[in-house]
Amino acid sequence: MPEIEPVGSSFNDALQEFRRARLRADLAQLRARLTGRNAELLSYEEVRRMLHAGTPVGKRELRDIPLSAIVGSVGRYKDFTRNFLPLQDGTASRWANLQIRVSGLSGLPPIEVYQVGDAYFVHDGNHRVSVAQQMGADHIEAYVTRIETRVPLSPEDDLDDLIIKAEYADFLELTRLDKTRPQHALTVTTPGRYPLMSAQIEAHRERLSEESGRRISMSDASAHWYDTVYLPTVQVIHDRGMLRDFPDRTEGDLFAWIHKYREDLINALGWEVDPDIVAADLPQRFSPRPERRVARWGERLRAALTPDRLEPGPATGEWRRARSLAPVEGALFRKILVPFGRDDGDRAALDQALLIAAVEGSTIHGLHIVDSPSQEQGLRVADLRHYFETTCRTANVPGELTVLIEETDVTSVMATISDRARWVDLVTLRVDRPPNDRPLARLGSSIGILLRRCPRPVLTVPEHARPLQRAVLAYDGSAKADEALYVAAYLAGRRQIALTVVTVLESKGVDPQIVERAQARLADYHVTADFVSQTGRVAGILMDVATDRSCDLFIMGGYGFNPLLEVVLGSTVDEILRTAEIPVLICR
Repeated sequence: MPEIEPVGSSFNDALQEFRRARLRADLAQLRARLTGRNAELLSYEEVRRMLHAGTPVGKRELRDIPLSAIVGSVGRYKDFTRNFLPLQDGTASRWANLQIRVSGLSGLPPIEVYQVGDAYFVHDGNHRVSVAQQMGADHIEAYVTRIETRVPLSPEDDLDDLIIKAEYADFLELTRLDKTRPQHALTVTTPGRYPLMSAQIEAHRERLSEESGRRISMSDASAHWYDTVYLPTVQVIHDRGMLRDFPDRTEGDLFAWIHKYREDLINALGWEVDPDIVAADLPQRFSPRPERRVARWGERLRAALTPDRLEPGPATGEWRRARSLAPVEGALFRKILVPFGRDDGDRAALDQALLIAAVEGSTIHGLHIVDSPSQEQGLRVADLRHYFETTCRTANVPGELTVLIEETDVTSVMATISDRARWVDLVTLRVDRPPNDRPLARLGSSIGILLRRCPRPVLTVPEHARPLQRAVLAYDGSAKADEALYVAAYLAGRRQIALTVVTVLESKGVDPQIVERAQARLADYHVTADFVSQTGRVAGILMDVATDRSCDLFIMGGYGFNPLLEVVLGSTVDEILRTAEIPVLICR
């Protein structure tokens, strides 16, 4: 053992040193209570049980070990603090005699310890460790017995760390991922994550067993879950840069958070939510980055100062940024929301959604709002649900109707539809009250409120569903027109819808740069289209082109001005909604 500088040679001096150590122990415990930090030694038996530690590995070795790495004791973990300050007055004589032996350089025999990971637990020699610690030693001689464990332990680990590692040990004992996927990376920083993953794997196992008709082992189910659920979600985490938004968290933390948030949403909404959409939402709502916080504060301030009917809604292009798909990859409208009532207009909206779903492979989520529990349980709602779900089933499209009990005034209903739209890709609904050409009437228009607030494209359906084979895109070079161009490129390129791009300026000639911009964007998507450029009244020209070319779909950006100006001045969107006899797809 390294030489230690004597601090006193008499028994009384040693007793005084012990009393000072006892006082420091009491102060350490008080400080721990005030700060919430743990100052206790760890129990070896408890740690061994929690980490599923196994049998000794190799032979006992004699070597110097760092005193700072000794974190616990086999039997006397209540007699000392984490720094081995004495807690029992009855050990004063023994402690003092050991201190005199060290001071007199007569030496101390080696202690005996168990090594778990990089941490040590004293089997014999607790008082020797205490004396050495208080005399300023760095190392102590010890007989070391290494204990096998799947989960390493560090001397810096606190109680939360130990709980996490215990949960990890349970997780590995259950899943054997350390054997089947030895390169796995599943570290977390918060207790409770591994039990959540274990429950998810158990549910995954049940699904696999049901699909295969045989009982799948937990080991095989865990490996399949890791490959098909965990790794794809981690890829989404990296693609979205979520680790930059949550720098103190790991991939495992964010995986567990995404799926817990998703589970809560499924329970609240009554339908499935894609993990990539959840992953896009989390940073906006919870990231501690300053720019995210400022954005959330600005949204709350705007909401507090703006009347509900004039709420401008999310930023342009948010929907596209929330998606992981480009127009040339997979289905764009995987989930469709259909606000649904009893009349023929709502049935037309459902029929239109079914036509889209048949091509896109979509799931349809119906939404019906009532204002009392008695209505929810009534025959009318039962008939609606039966009609909705039977119609979807007949069309071979997954669909279900959710019934909510909420206020049924126009503003509340539109707010509910907008909130739920965040978790789908398209809202399809009838136009029951097209925006009037008078300002006060426009202020109360239900479709106007929805179009301002809705975070997803809205497809309005007049009286009948259409096959959507020929579309007119209104393009003026604005940001919202670019969003409409994105959707139009997808429909033309992947769904073979014939596309005509109409560029109109009301007071002067068409800017050729606007046309060139649209042509370049469509060329990037390998899409061809016809182009029409005219000067005149926008709505009139769009209607004429749609009629001349027998089009069955308008595609356009949403309101271009702030809500108050739109209400006062009106807009092309309102005029098209008032006069169109074909569906109108409005993007924001």
